[in-house]
Amino acid sequence: MRLALREAERGLGRTSPNPAVGAVVVKGGRVLARGHHARAGAPHAEVAALARAGSRARGADLYTTLEPCDHWGRTPPCSLAILQAGVRRVFVGSRDPNPVVNGRGTTRLRRGGVEVVADVLRGECDRLNRAWFHYITRGRPFVSLKVAASLDGRIATRSGDSRWVTGPEARAAVHRLRNRADAVLVGGGTARADDPRLTARLPGGRDPVRVVLDTRLRLPRRLRIFRQRSAAPTLLAHARARVPRLPPGVEPVRCRARDGRIDLEDLLDKLAQRGVTHLLVEGGGAVATSFLAAGLVDRLLVFLSPQVVGGDGLAWAQAPGPRRMADALRLEDVEVERHGDDVLVSGAPRRPRGRPGPARGRTGAVGR
Repeated sequence: MRLALREAERGLGRTSPNPAVGAVVVKGGRVLARGHHARAGAPHAEVAALARAGSRARGADLYTTLEPCDHWGRTPPCSLAILQAGVRRVFVGSRDPNPVVNGRGTTRLRRGGVEVVADVLRGECDRLNRAWFHYITRGRPFVSLKVAASLDGRIATRSGDSRWVTGPEARAAVHRLRNRADAVLVGGGTARADDPRLTARLPGGRDPVRVVLDTRLRLPRRLRIFRQRSAAPTLLAHARARVPRLPPGVEPVRCRARDGRIDLEDLLDKLAQRGVTHLLVEGGGAVATSFLAAGLVDRLLVFLSPQVVGGDGLAWAQAPGPRRMADALRLEDVEVERHGDDVLVSGAPRRPRGRPGPARGRTGAVGR
């Protein structure tokens, strides 16, 4: 199953609106074939692995990170392919929460005489697709909020200088995050101040969709998000009735306005309609604060640099804080990593009991 997980990781950021899945065919203790879901519309991982195994799959074991599908979509059901291949046993990692699957795949296999072993390394398999699970059950993208800050929580000096808060190893880690996300988002202020490219500059990498908040469509066209071509489009989230002519590769996305700014919930709904399952929010401080205040952050990732900027630097958390420490926003499922001299602390934000966030999304999004 760990081999299947490594296969599945190859599809992260490339399969939306489908999950990333890996599969391995084993016989007599020997790996015969591996496969992963490469992109939406392409063969699923199980079918890809079985095709490589050919006739050798008869009587073999199949390991798959996600329950095989049992419905006709862009491709035929994997459950039928497994039965036709003559597989003896199937080991499954995650259970598929998609209402059109959710147990039907394993049920068909068992009825067809295939032994099914469920929940193998389920925790690791679930973590691999936690963004897709969120999308398929709630109908909105999973939101990861990334912050790069000094030890005293500053993202820039008093003059606005922010290059560089973190070192090259941490910045490389951010490019890996972009490579696995469907879309990356910044506010108009960050677009003006930093002029970012928002690309994943990795060997063999792919660029996410670039989303920029530009409520009144006033960003200057000299910015690199307009000038630098990418295989992925740039989306300008705005609230204007009329849209001026935009450069090639730039698409307007009209959203509702709330208090003179983009309604973030409406934007997430529109991104979900475009098949975005995982959104990486990179700032700036006002945008980060707005996503947190709205209860829309599913994973917070803070890169901490071993430096102190001072109280007059720009803080990334800009909303007024609680009066009591007990009411502070806390992280659960915390992970800590080191990248060079910088430390990444990540976790799922959880509000104190009795202070729930806003209602979240809807069910019934399409899947694989």
